[in-house]
Amino acid sequence: MPKTMSQGRILGLGLLVASVFLFIDSFECTEYSPPSTQGELPYMTSNVEEVSGKSFDYIVVGGGTLGCPLAATLSEKFSVLVVERGGSPYGNPFLDREYYGYPLIQADEFSSVAQQFTPSDGNPKNITVLLNATVKNIIFHNNSKANETRAHGIRFIKSDGSTNQTYEAYLNEAKNLGSSGDVILSAGALGSPQILLLSGIGPGRDLKNFDIPVVLDLEGVGEGIQDNPSIAVVFDTSPQIQQGEPPQVAGIANDFKFFIEGVVVWTSFNSTGNRIAAKIALPVSKGKLKLNSTDPRRNPFVTFNYLAEEEDLEQCVNMVQLLRRVAGSESVTVFLGHHSQSNLNSSSNQLRQFCKQNVKTFYHNHGGCIVGSVVDHEYRVSGVKGLRVIDSSTFTESPGTNPMATVLMLGRYQGIKLLRERENCLPID
Repeated sequence: MPKTMSQGRILGLGLLVASVFLFIDSFECTEYSPPSTQGELPYMTSNVEEVSGKSFDYIVVGGGTLGCPLAATLSEKFSVLVVERGGSPYGNPFLDREYYGYPLIQADEFSSVAQQFTPSDGNPKNITVLLNATVKNIIFHNNSKANETRAHGIRFIKSDGSTNQTYEAYLNEAKNLGSSGDVILSAGALGSPQILLLSGIGPGRDLKNFDIPVVLDLEGVGEGIQDNPSIAVVFDTSPQIQQGEPPQVAGIANDFKFFIEGVVVWTSFNSTGNRIAAKIALPVSKGKLKLNSTDPRRNPFVTFNYLAEEEDLEQCVNMVQLLRRVAGSESVTVFLGHHSQSNLNSSSNQLRQFCKQNVKTFYHNHGGCIVGSVVDHEYRVSGVKGLRVIDSSTFTESPGTNPMATVLMLGRYQGIKLLRERENCLPID
């Protein structure tokens, strides 16, 4: 069934609270304590004038789960610009535990997992993080002699809409016949396809509807969008429930078709309701992303087609039946009370209808720039030079549970590969 979704961004978070900006925090030392109030680190700026007109070896669009480790890795040897449409996570009240947020930046013990596994790679002098800036499109240069189109830089605007003035940043030219850097999109499954479309890369007929000059007619852009459909069982909150330790930040699991997520207290411990949710890990149904406007600050139109395929609908019914058994168990009712949805005891047909009416997202979006369709196996956009997409938009399916760990590792891994390529070393295994 069709569903639409809006976007929200904060540096280092993507669409979920998952602050991997620690990869850049660790430039100074692994026992660095981030600002406790609203503030920016030395390499962060919201002043577009500080970036406008400058050139960098790499431009990374999106400072989320993948963009941060990727940029930190590349900064070991090269200058990097990270453009993030959101702001700094520091001092943001909506990242507090009471608002479902538990980012790693709040782990204030240096013996914690969040600190022990924070690498010290990267060079803070080589990186600039531009906050509250939205990329409008990619700048291309067409070399007719070489018969190639190459990314040259980006155009961006302020995210707050205070002005429509456009600014530009560029890639450094290759030196001594060496290789040059790339514009790398890591804006996620909703952001990266949107930027490609706004830049003239995508289905030509759709681009012409918005009077966007076609740089490359590439049918796969925006296709194959998927998400993990979820269903929740609501409980009357027991007074015994207490706030525990931080949840597992990320998990990767195999051989499961759906997962039961942990108990989450959403906003207040005085609330009267709680829930346990399950999600389909490997959905079959696929959707599509299209432009809604030529304004990059406007969300694209996304149709996920939740439960459109019979297999997904059957999996949802199975999830509800499993949740019904879990909800009725003594172990759960002791802490959460009894579930308040009597229709969970309904027939199979009624459960199918329940699924269709109550399906929700887990914000594990993927697809839209799939490997083999839009990018090659080196994440280079087919048909142009100097442009890559490295994020969950390249996935054909979501990897197990929360994809954050996989996306984070992909950023680090691809950063190392790019360093090796530029240094003329053998590819890593």
